Amino acid sequence: MPSVYTLLSGFGAWNWFILGALLFTLETFLPGVHFLWFGIAAVVVGGLALLTGITWPWQIIAFAVLAIATVFWVRRYVRPDVARSDLPNLNERSQQYIGRSLVVEQAIQNGRGKVRVGDTLWQAEGPDL
Repeated sequence: MPSVYTLLSGFGAWNWFILGALLFTLETFLPGVHFLWFGIAAVVVGGLALLTGITWPWQIIAFAVLAIATVFWVRRYVRPDVARSDLPNLNERSQQYIGRSLVVEQAIQNGRGKVRVGDTLWQAEGPDL
């Protein structure tokens, strides 16, 4: 019965493409963008191994370096505070209402009334209007 080592060594550089495919598959099923960068590193190392024929210890070192480099590159350039949006308050509903003028549906008497926000009536507090 062949060992796992002989099985994996028989694939050679294609092991990296298989690992990349597995990591890309994990990326589709698990939330976040964590496995994508390791999958890209695995595919690049697989291509490097096919083109140059480097030995497996150097392949592992190249994978580690590429994986770390892609993670740091992504952390630097793809951050929420770096990304600019034309709708910066899209997911912050309460921030969207600051500074808006609303229609008073029920007069504010004794500090309480109702205002229309979109198609909904909301209770409002403030000076009598």
